[in-house]
Formats: sequence, structure tokens, C-alpha cells
Amino acid sequence: MDAFFASVEQRDNPELRGKPVAVGGSKARGVVAAASYEARKYGVHSALASRIAAQRCPHLIFVKPRFEVYSAVSRQIREIFHSYTDLVEPLSLDEAYLDVTENKIGMPSASIIAKEIKKRIVEETGLTASAGVSFNKFLAKIASDMNKPNGFTLVTPERAEELVAGLAIEKFHGIGKVTAAKMQRMGILTGADLRARSEEELVRHFGKTGRYYYQVARARDTREVQPHRIRKSIGAERTFDVDLTEEPDMLERLQFLAREVSQDMLRLQATAKTVTLKVKYFDFTQQTRSRTFLGEFSSEDAIYTIARDLLNTPHLPQFPVRLLGISVSSLLYQHDKQEGYQLTLDF
Repeated sequence: MDAFFASVEQRDNPELRGKPVAVGGSKARGVVAAASYEARKYGVHSALASRIAAQRCPHLIFVKPRFEVYSAVSRQIREIFHSYTDLVEPLSLDEAYLDVTENKIGMPSASIIAKEIKKRIVEETGLTASAGVSFNKFLAKIASDMNKPNGFTLVTPERAEELVAGLAIEKFHGIGKVTAAKMQRMGILTGADLRARSEEELVRHFGKTGRYYYQVARARDTREVQPHRIRKSIGAERTFDVDLTEEPDMLERLQFLAREVSQDMLRLQATAKTVTLKVKYFDFTQQTRSRTFLGEFSSEDAIYTIARDLLNTPHLPQFPVRLLGISVSSLLYQHDKQEGYQLTLDF
């Protein structure tokens, strides 16, 4: 999806259309969760500190996020996906891989299917999406980020190696900022530079992930679309407009976060054994505190009670708190309990 959260806000509020919009944060504090394309022209982007965003774009409009609305729209879009194939692997609320090799409408062209899906998304949601079509996940992901917004990019086998060779290393899916900086220090600036390095050298510098870099530099990716990819954790966090210093205020926020996490667990039919509390202070230092139990839990009350205890372990935060977060892990899903599953050992 194109600038998903911001586009939903502009769709639902005509006064925001054509204006620079940031979802999340405020002029004083917080972090931008999403930015409209009008805001991006000023260098505003997701994960940017709101204070810096406001400096770059003084007339930036900050909007509180409505995650329940974004989730509802996301489900609506996934229903469209599933009318073409059941091989849908969500990456987030606004992005997914689809395998349409065998599809429900018997269409031999992935390009035609992608264009149909884009058209239906506009008609049924009023939002635009960008699609990338290729013969593997890596190339499809790269293609989907090209020609945005409302883009369509097809990467054929004949074009693949040339495209990857000319791609800046920071544009590679799976190579983050830190890894890209390390590669640049090594003189690896493009896909062609990456392809010139041996697999042994890449593994020596980047560990097992080096094998992945070696393959994608050659436009190879054998990963399959996984429609039932298992999440390892479920969480929620919030940055506050005003630092919290009193326990009742912190507990009120924890109750809200526990409710959000519990609702996600219910939707995913999951239980957990571990709770982790994240506390970020006024000076951006942070702590995490975790507790693991033998029994499973999923209720809001259980999550809140554990998080409350962690907040006071070993004592209540001594400095003003700008962010609180709760996550649960050691997850077990309902279908696992019903069907059972076989554990494997790596020898």
C-alpha cells in the first residue's frame, strides 16, 4: 500500500488531502509512524523523530493513529488477495507476498492479476497500492518499491540480473542501514559490487546471512510464499506527549497496552508464556524486563498483572517515562495444540 496510514487518514478526512500529514507523534515529541507523500517531499518519513519532522516541515499536520481502522482496511484488502490465491504471506498491515502460479481464476498472467488487484483495491477502499511482479520474492519486493505511488513494475528473468547489478546496496531488501554502511566501507556500493565478492568472503563478514547476499546478488531466491508464517511475538507500545512520572498514569497506559496485546492474541488464537516490559526514559535510554512462566496465558488481566509487577521490579521507574511497551513471546497457537507438531534438532 502507498503511505498506508497517512492515505487512510486523508481518505477519511478530506481536509487533509493534498497536505503534508504525519501519523503519530506531535510537534513536541514522539515518532512518525507514517508520512504522506506531500510530507515526504520535505524529508519526513516513518521512524523519524517528530521534533525533527516538524523542523523539516513547519506546516506538517500530526494525526493520532487509528490502528483499529488500519487493521480493518488491511483485512478488507487481504480478502481481495484471497479471491485470487490462498498463498498469501502478510509482512505487515500494508504489505504481502502472493504466489499466483496457480490461481483461483485460472489466469496465466501474474501481471494481469496484479493490475486487477490494484484496480479492486482502489474501487473497494479508495486507496492505491503498488505492485511488483517477478519470479521470486526478492525481486518482487524490490519491484514493488519502484515507481511508487500507484506503481506497477514487472521484472522478467531476462531483466533480473541487470536490474540487481545496478541497484544501490541500501535498496536491497534484507540489508538494513547498519549492514549497508558496513558494505559501503568495504567498497560494496551496488549489486554488481556485491556479486563480485565470493560466498566465503560474505559469510566471513556477515555470517550465515552472507549466503543470502551471495544468492540475491545473482537474482536468486528460493524462499517460498508461506501463508501461515508463525509470529514469534506480539506487542504494542506508545510514546506519550508528556513524560509520565506518577504510578497511576503508568498503570493506566499499561492497562490499555495489555488490552491491545490480548486482543491481538485472541485474533491469532495464541497463548504466551513470556511477558516483556519496555520502558524508555526522557533521555531516550531504555530498559526491558521479562518474566517467563510454566503456564500459558492470554487474558488482558494476566498480561496487565505481570506487566504491573515488572514495572515495580526492582522498583518503579525513577526517571520520567516517555514510552511504555508490552510484548508477549513463547507463543503457542491453537492449531498447534489441536494437531500437535514435531520438534526438530539441528545437528
